[in-house]
Amino acid sequence: MIRRVIEIDKEKCNGCGICVKACHEGAIGLVDGKAQLMRDDYCDGLGDCLPECPTGAISFVEREAAAYDEAAVKANKLKNADTAFHHGACPGSAAHKVEHNTQGNNTVSVPGQLSQWPVQIKLAPVNAPYFENASLLIAADCTAYAYGNFHNDFIKGKITLVGCPKLDSIDYSEKLTEILKQNDIKNITLTRMTVPCCGGLELAVKKAIEASGKDIPLKVAVISPDGGIAEIR
Repeated sequence: MIRRVIEIDKEKCNGCGICVKACHEGAIGLVDGKAQLMRDDYCDGLGDCLPECPTGAISFVEREAAAYDEAAVKANKLKNADTAFHHGACPGSAAHKVEHNTQGNNTVSVPGQLSQWPVQIKLAPVNAPYFENASLLIAADCTAYAYGNFHNDFIKGKITLVGCPKLDSIDYSEKLTEILKQNDIKNITLTRMTVPCCGGLELAVKKAIEASGKDIPLKVAVISPDGGIAEIR
């Protein structure tokens, strides 16, 4: 039958996985770091996922497709109830043990370098005095846990904001835009993981800089799950 279903532009998709969470029918999954319509009969054609996509990669098309099968959707939800992210998991959520050489460990206390509170993007006041003339660190939550010397190498001397676009159902770019507009930010360092869903945070930062109308230098450090720096740009 000819009916309306979603279509995903893989060139525009950044693999953030927000659409996977937004699709209550379980029709969308991540394949090789890109969103994909898994089954036509799971798509109800209502498009709850469209407004959630930060890159505009999802649209409607009219084409030959299997009819929406509500019974199949319900059965699939029951089947995967114990693994909530069965098809829609961010690739970075896969179980992975990181091995470290523990020889020579000591108990010397290392002072923290955090200079303000709160640190969550959604909680930070837009016009806090500490933003003025600040070097800003915007960090994906996981980076501080993966990179062992995070405080000294990244937090020290900066105002720190953290978040995760995979877990927070908000558009970071709007809040960040207001922070950049209302304060004189000298430069921004972004730390993100190598996993595709961290691309949502990088996109939000770049959108905020553009929307602020200011020329703010941006450095991006990409950190791997084993604690190494995969890339700096």
